[in-house]
Amino acid sequence: MRISCLQENLARGLSMVSRAVATRSTLPVLGNVYVGTDGGRLKLMATNLEIGLSCWVGARVEEEGAITVPARLFEELVKQSPPERIELEVDTRTETLHYRCGSLSASIKGIGASEFPIMPAADEAEGVRVRVDGDVMAEVVEQVVFAAATDETRPVLTGVLVEFEEDRMTLAAADGFRLSVRSARLEGAVEAPLRVIVPARAMGELGRIVKQVGGEILVILTPNRNQVLFHMAEVDLVSQLIEGTFPDYRLIIPKSFETRVVVDTARFLETVRRALIFARDAANIVRLQVGNAGGPAETHEQAARLVVRAEASETGSGEEAIPAAVEGAPLEIAFNGRYLMDVLSVVGSPQVALELTTPSSPGVFRPVGTETEFTHVVMPMHLGGR
Repeated sequence: MRISCLQENLARGLSMVSRAVATRSTLPVLGNVYVGTDGGRLKLMATNLEIGLSCWVGARVEEEGAITVPARLFEELVKQSPPERIELEVDTRTETLHYRCGSLSASIKGIGASEFPIMPAADEAEGVRVRVDGDVMAEVVEQVVFAAATDETRPVLTGVLVEFEEDRMTLAAADGFRLSVRSARLEGAVEAPLRVIVPARAMGELGRIVKQVGGEILVILTPNRNQVLFHMAEVDLVSQLIEGTFPDYRLIIPKSFETRVVVDTARFLETVRRALIFARDAANIVRLQVGNAGGPAETHEQAARLVVRAEASETGSGEEAIPAAVEGAPLEIAFNGRYLMDVLSVVGSPQVALELTTPSSPGVFRPVGTETEFTHVVMPMHLGGR
């Protein structure tokens, strides 16, 4: 192989694929990045056998070929090289990649490309195909993926449920304490309903990449239904699927409420962030008081506000009242402040509605003033005595 390309383009490509490199593996080749030619371009690949990433970089190809080289070393070398043209040449006899950039030259010991795992390509892959707008997918993923579980006790909860039905796409994630669901319309209807569980890490990487490359995403489900491929402009992401049955999230979402509070999203987020200064020393418990719950007859001003309070026995307490539009009876409830920050950071609307029933029932967050189909459910924390 003998090719040349711009340093900035190669650095960008390596940053795309490097996050799929295996950090711990008994197979040395999984710690490498594949560097090869493909259709007059440079192709980079990395995989940990659960997630695989491919990226194509514009290059001048003089001789076809491929090799794999240590990913971390190669990425650092490229990033720290001068912004000039890079020349790459492979010595197949010694499995060495010769590297030149300006006055810099280096030789990197590699492993033969034939030992690198085969990854499906979009132009060759067969299976169910769905097209999704990249901007829509990025927004949907951001509002859902953070709610997936990190505990491997229930593997299905470490994934994101991805559903396609008619002209709608729905993503859902839950960890046993919260649930995030977001739906969006597709530009066209799918031929048949599709329901898979994709690892949350893969969906997070998809969201990160599509924000950078934009454009349309072609989603391909392989015939044996054990892999899904996301094809984007110059980047492919392939992921293993999680087997099992995702809980019916529709049963988790409360059908009614007794109290509804509408507040400014940014103000609410800032207030919760300040409350966490005290709450972080008290299991992140943040109390929300709607109206004058449990107190004497309230004034109009008391009724039209939300009080955010946190208290830690060893450090102190703080509270802050923010204006709110309140419907229903006064109520006091407690949530994990970190969970509140997570949802308020992605709700994506100037105002947010919080629907409540009792201090021990789930709270439901919904955007206000937009057509976004986003629902987030959070379980309350035990509200003990003060």
